[in-house]
Amino acid sequence: MNSLFINDKAPSDITINCFGEVLWDCFASGRRLGGAPLNVCLRLNSLGIKAQMLSAVGDDALGHEILDQIKDRQMNTDFIAVNSDKKTSTVEVTLDKSGSASYEIVADTAWDNITLTPALIEQVKASDIFVFGSLIGRQETSLNTLRELISVAKFKIFDVNLRKPHYQLETLIELMKVADFVKLNDDELYEIAHAMGSKFNSLEQNLEFIAEKTNTPYLCVTKGSHGALLKINDQNYYNSGFLIKVVDTVGAGDSFLGSLIYQLCNTTNAQYAVNFACAVGAMVAQSHGATPELPLKDIEEFMDPA
Repeated sequence: MNSLFINDKAPSDITINCFGEVLWDCFASGRRLGGAPLNVCLRLNSLGIKAQMLSAVGDDALGHEILDQIKDRQMNTDFIAVNSDKKTSTVEVTLDKSGSASYEIVADTAWDNITLTPALIEQVKASDIFVFGSLIGRQETSLNTLRELISVAKFKIFDVNLRKPHYQLETLIELMKVADFVKLNDDELYEIAHAMGSKFNSLEQNLEFIAEKTNTPYLCVTKGSHGALLKINDQNYYNSGFLIKVVDTVGAGDSFLGSLIYQLCNTTNAQYAVNFACAVGAMVAQSHGATPELPLKDIEEFMDPA
């Protein structure tokens, strides 16, 4: 089986670990299961790739409810620690008239304090792909655990999610330099590139600037309703987006990434991979919730309606 990521395994045999936050997104209408790496993990599993969540919740009602909901999604919770000293994470989510979200994230929660264990190290060493985000780096305990896990990971995917004031430029650059693949949105691309000294204005030039500064072979930038650009070494692949009515954008980028990883493990056709990922992201944005059920048949029909 040949693919752009893993050359010697069938997709059903590939194993992935997603490290970072699990939490409750709290909307005016109620709370929903969330956290960028968990959303990626859920999407991967829904598409048939074995993905495991590495995180922590508090020993409280909210934490145990998260574990129950994850189990209900047919995922195990073996590597989600229960921390009796820290609370389960909650995030207040506000949607504007266009469905775009802003977030108020409680600090010093259970997932900020994930301690390194031999079991975590062995889990990451044994897997094919390690996915992590930027929010997990806001406190030293989880950041140091992340650094150790990165050191044993085979293929590292960094999902940039800038949530002010929960990041530092130095940490972002450090993590980008050790990643094999970096995904970010267009606003994040411009912010980071200019902070690193870029004088360029175009998206492509700034993406190339970051690729050279961080020596990253795979980069992807999402552009909201305008699709995405996937860069693999010196080749660029574009999708211009899908025309939809946005309900809410929460989780759309996460499902985009999970779907892109899935396709890059399945195919050598990078253009199809980015088209598929953009379709899934659009389908999530026109639905309620971060991880709606999206059968493969429905995705393919959305991409190419009769």
